[in-house]
Amino acid sequence: MTEPEPEIVTERVTPPSARPGAPVARAELGAYAKLYVVLAGIFVTCLVVGDVIGGKNAVTPIGAVSVGMLAFPVTFLLTDIVNDFYGVRGARFLTLVGFGAAALAWSILQIATHSTTDPSSYFEAGEFSKIFGGSAQLFLASMVAFLIGQFLDIYVFQFWKTLTQSRHLWLRATGSTLLSQLVDTSTINLGFWTGKKELGWIALKIVREYGVKVLVAILLTPAVYALHAVVVRRLGLAPEPVRTKLR
Repeated sequence: MTEPEPEIVTERVTPPSARPGAPVARAELGAYAKLYVVLAGIFVTCLVVGDVIGGKNAVTPIGAVSVGMLAFPVTFLLTDIVNDFYGVRGARFLTLVGFGAAALAWSILQIATHSTTDPSSYFEAGEFSKIFGGSAQLFLASMVAFLIGQFLDIYVFQFWKTLTQSRHLWLRATGSTLLSQLVDTSTINLGFWTGKKELGWIALKIVREYGVKVLVAILLTPAVYALHAVVVRRLGLAPEPVRTKLR
């Protein structure tokens, strides 16, 4: 005589994270999140450094050009990559994070500048203030230019992406930069204008710096394709699908 098989009782178990008052389970940090953190970190670094060093003009064959040009072109590249893989929302969030980081950096520099200087300091008070102090006018002009340029770049990029059905990466990357950086360069230089230089000198500086940005945007096109290929082929991530509505 065979023994009866034991009755199998199934119990529906509620996940700990779904129970009232239970701690929420930690989310997995996937490839998309890791990539976003890396891109955002580089973006914020270049933005803040560009703001700090932007007050120095370098001698070039075409005239005086801000050394901020060393850092800011990287932000163009990263904005386009984020826009392509994370869409308008991802690019807008990156812009707001960058704005917040720049505001925090400026606030800390203001506190450091206005603190009492000990005689043992490497920098004298005047030297430190001239380099890191930065007036509210300069900061405001820089941030207004940044926000206008970034948001314009984001939506122009998505316009070209939708129009070309996600083809011709070079067109949406370069096309968005041409318009956004014209507005950005004009806004920031006019904001810096205090009357110490003639308006004609400012206009020529705008033309020079915009020309450099256009040239850099074109030269960075292979880098855009290379980074895009690394993300798709090495990391196995796909760009965001083309959307009919920009949100």
